[in-house]
Amino acid sequence: MRETLVRVLERTTRSSDFLFAFLFILIILMMVIPLPPFFVDFLLSCNLTLSVMTLLVTTYITNPLQFSVFPSLLLFATLFRLALNVSTTRLILLQGYAGRLIAAFGQFVVGGNYVVGFIVFFILVIIQFVVITNGANRIAEVAARFTLDAMPGKQMSIDADLNAGLIDEAEARRRRREIERQADFYGAMDGASKFVRGDAIAGLIITMINFLGGIVVGVVQRGLNLQDALQTYALLTVGDGLVAQIPALLISTASGLIVTRAASEENLGQDVTRELTQTPRAVLLTALLLLFLGAVPGLPKVPFLLLASLAGALFLVQGREKPRKEPPQPPKKEELPKSPEEIARLIEVDPVELEIGYALVPLVDPQSGGTLLERITQMRINMAKDKGFVVPPIRVRDNLRLRPNQYVIKIRGVEVAQGEILPRHYLALHPQGEAVPIEGIPTREPAFHLPAYWVSEAQKETAEIAGFTLVDAESVLITHLAEVLKSHAAELLTRQDVQLLVEQVKRVNQAVVDELIPHVLSLGDLQKVLQGLLAEQVPIRDLVLILEALADAARQAKSIDELIEAARRRLSRSIIRQYLGDDRKLHVLTLDANLEAFLGRVFAGEEVLSPERFRKILGSLSRKMEQMAGLGHFPILLVPGKMRRSIRNLFSGSLPQLVVLAFEEIPRDVEVRVEGVVKEEE
Repeated sequence: MRETLVRVLERTTRSSDFLFAFLFILIILMMVIPLPPFFVDFLLSCNLTLSVMTLLVTTYITNPLQFSVFPSLLLFATLFRLALNVSTTRLILLQGYAGRLIAAFGQFVVGGNYVVGFIVFFILVIIQFVVITNGANRIAEVAARFTLDAMPGKQMSIDADLNAGLIDEAEARRRRREIERQADFYGAMDGASKFVRGDAIAGLIITMINFLGGIVVGVVQRGLNLQDALQTYALLTVGDGLVAQIPALLISTASGLIVTRAASEENLGQDVTRELTQTPRAVLLTALLLLFLGAVPGLPKVPFLLLASLAGALFLVQGREKPRKEPPQPPKKEELPKSPEEIARLIEVDPVELEIGYALVPLVDPQSGGTLLERITQMRINMAKDKGFVVPPIRVRDNLRLRPNQYVIKIRGVEVAQGEILPRHYLALHPQGEAVPIEGIPTREPAFHLPAYWVSEAQKETAEIAGFTLVDAESVLITHLAEVLKSHAAELLTRQDVQLLVEQVKRVNQAVVDELIPHVLSLGDLQKVLQGLLAEQVPIRDLVLILEALADAARQAKSIDELIEAARRRLSRSIIRQYLGDDRKLHVLTLDANLEAFLGRVFAGEEVLSPERFRKILGSLSRKMEQMAGLGHFPILLVPGKMRRSIRNLFSGSLPQLVVLAFEEIPRDVEVRVEGVVKEEE
């Protein structure tokens, strides 16, 4: 029996598209073709069942997107209910009988008194129309507006996490899709809530039509006296109105629940129970108040004393309030080393160190909810995928000499960057980099020095509505650390790292390694080439291609710079790909012909570049770079291949963010767009 039922359900699920199409056709036919009373009873029961099931589902979901079909289901339920109203109206006016269900509601629910029935019906309409429908309609409208306004900030937050290495591309696509689904859902709910409002108005009008039309039919056509017509048609009208309004009230309640339901890890019942009882002191005060009311003369004692007992029992079960968490205390001083081995460890230099103030210690403590160590590990994995070499382990330690919220990044024991973050706060960044004033603590984003604000959890929603991108404190630190490691990647690549990379290539491509190392190129020279590539943000992941390029050029090359240029030409496609704009074009700056000729003579030793003239060229280039940044493009300077390395060395000290590319590095299928020409006279 069970297996048969399972097979039937599986077949029904597979043919659900056909079933819903049939139901929509049936709804249309119900408005035209008269239905027998027993079939109307069945359809009214189905309507009530659908409403109850919808309400229960909304109480068990933890995220509105788990019931994303609700707007369409709301339209279906409303249309179904209106079609039933048409069928029952036809039966009431033609036969004076609309089935046992409507008759039962008219006789049993309101005791056969149509005056009481009308009062109950109008109360239900007022509850649905004035309270629930209006509230749900307003909430849906505000939720849709806030969701659409917050979309740019959420998109920027995802991009920040992706750039920081906290998530991969697949997770970023999933989050973007979820944001789109949220916007679509709340937009659809904003429109679908109008169906609920219209349904309430239609139910009221249909009831009045049934009442007046029934009296006319009973008195004029069927010859009943006014009292009998009222008793018959008024009760049927009340029964029909109640049968229609109770499911409508359930659907309206479900609509209000789903638009007020925020994302949670538990269902509505668990959330309400947990949060209402999370403060035992409030439960105790409630029990004492009920006990006092039970002792007041004239008031019923049993209900108040019973509720006071239940509240007191709940207080005893919950126990006293949990003690508040104390702020993190400064860590204890480290004990002095006692053995020669411990002293020797003090002089070891870690490749990368992250020193933090004592207020940031909870960020690295998993028991306090800190995830900084996990994020650092994920960042190292992402950098290995992007850059092609493994960042050495990062030593995280506390430093009492730092300010509580300060951190310092060191490369081989030397400080290279520092910043401050506020735990339990969010860094608010404007998408256009504008310092739009909002309520918060003004600051500068440590990685890119953009104007920003630190905002608390209470100020978060206001900042999102204002169009700011919000980044949590740990992500700010991780982003800064990742940018520092990218800019110092060349310093972190040791010969031991190069040896491990070469051995890994040798397992699958031994020929190129045997040809190049050590007979043509030493391991140290290979390290210098790879460091030169990393210094210009060129990934070395495709090491086989780099080794083949070096094997072809090593015998004729006279310097490491020439080897680097040879490797760059072979990696040109992967280099250019990271600088393409959203339009898949390469937006660049070029040198004026006179300036290019002059620099060529300078590099050839035929002329001397004076400091004053260099400052003029540097100022002109800097202004053009600012214009490129304003257009949202990378600051790229396109020059002839024979001058690329020299120009890069000339400007790298003053403009480290400048990207210098050679004409020979541009693939033929890449479209180049010149955004400006650098001239000396500017």
